[in-house]
Amino acid sequence: MVKSISKTAIVILSVLLVSFLVSVESQQFGRRLSQRSLGLRKEKLSHFRIYFHDIVAGPNATAIRIVEATRTNRTAATGFGDITMIDNPLTMGPERTSKLVGRAQGIYTSASINEMGLLMAMNYVFVEGKYNGKYNGSSLSILGRNAVMSTVREMPIVGGSGLFRFARGYAEARTHTFNMTNGDAVVEFNLYVLHY
Repeated sequence: MVKSISKTAIVILSVLLVSFLVSVESQQFGRRLSQRSLGLRKEKLSHFRIYFHDIVAGPNATAIRIVEATRTNRTAATGFGDITMIDNPLTMGPERTSKLVGRAQGIYTSASINEMGLLMAMNYVFVEGKYNGKYNGSSLSILGRNAVMSTVREMPIVGGSGLFRFARGYAEARTHTFNMTNGDAVVEFNLYVLHY
């Protein structure tokens, strides 16, 4: 009798333990996946050179100031607090008529009181070739500081979509031309991207 109770108790305890473990596992919201299950194979490094057209003047402006901060003696020179929304063309060459390969969509804001330092938060949405495939424009997300008066500025690439899922890297910006009269600028961007 004692042996049968012991076997019965073990079976009952085993069933309860398994039920508990299944219950705990079903309450988790995350799980491990293999890279292959998402179609991720070998990671590669790609380089893109494109030109960013920041058009602030005229009827076809693509960079519109949406917030103009209150000016003080300390902020007048830098525009500290101003926010600009952009949908800027990205082209293969520096000319405005050069082939369009994408759009820079997002915002930049003057984030420094003492110098021309912008906070850039933007997506580079590609519209050309394989990067405009079934995902309706693969994109790269850039979030970082742009010290405008420096010859070369570096900003992190923090992610992407479409063919750039799980992307990371950095962008180097160099001012190609700046129109002192109307504020329009063309900036050369070299993007170095690790992606699958």
